[in-house]
Amino acid sequence: MDRAADMSDHSVNDYDRFAEAYAAENEHSLVNAYYERPAMTALAGDVAGRRILDAGCGSGPLTAALRDRGAAVTGVDASAGMLALARRRLGANAALHVADLRDPLPFADGAFDDVVASLVLHYLEDWGPTLAEFRRVLRPGGRLIASVDHPFVAYTIREPRPDYFATTSYTFDWLLGGQPAPMRFWRKPLHAMTDAFTAAGFRVTGISEPQPDPAARDLFPDAFQALAAGPCFLFFVVEALQPTGGSDG
Repeated sequence: MDRAADMSDHSVNDYDRFAEAYAAENEHSLVNAYYERPAMTALAGDVAGRRILDAGCGSGPLTAALRDRGAAVTGVDASAGMLALARRRLGANAALHVADLRDPLPFADGAFDDVVASLVLHYLEDWGPTLAEFRRVLRPGGRLIASVDHPFVAYTIREPRPDYFATTSYTFDWLLGGQPAPMRFWRKPLHAMTDAFTAAGFRVTGISEPQPDPAARDLFPDAFQALAAGPCFLFFVVEALQPTGGSDG
């Protein structure tokens, strides 16, 4: 999960403060290692030779997985601490940049074939500027593959709210390495998510609610059954449309 959130309150979503603990959790946990990350790589498919931007790359596990499959991957993250861990994993020559996803990205138009945004967008109240930048740096026909907290989870489990249709924030303490890490997320109804993709110049080509990797059944017997029976994250594949009157980037 990453990292582009309300940075005015440095006690919230402060990945620099708990980078090591988060990376350790992300590496082998059920929801990350056996559910979200395999789903993202499966949706990406054959990426050999493709130029991919990992937006909110964190400590780099998805970057590494895509690179191992033959992609040329560039990673960006708002947390310098997380990027230091990513560089340790990926090597000194890895293309890694500090960048806040609410700001313009430091890349040319059409620089990438795909953007992957793994558990990132739910840190943003307004998806519009970020999606517009993703669209800009993608070539026409390129893909954005994104995962977010499932609305079912955001509205019924984590600090429930009566109005599903409102865009609201919620906070909670995430226990990492035995220490509480204050987090703030934004929840949106499903139609607001798909409307945001469309407004930014994307066409939704897939919405996925995958199952966890069966290999995790014996490792996490109780949690596996709960995750297999109820959604945790929602996955989108959207295609960058050709701008009206534009040319291929």
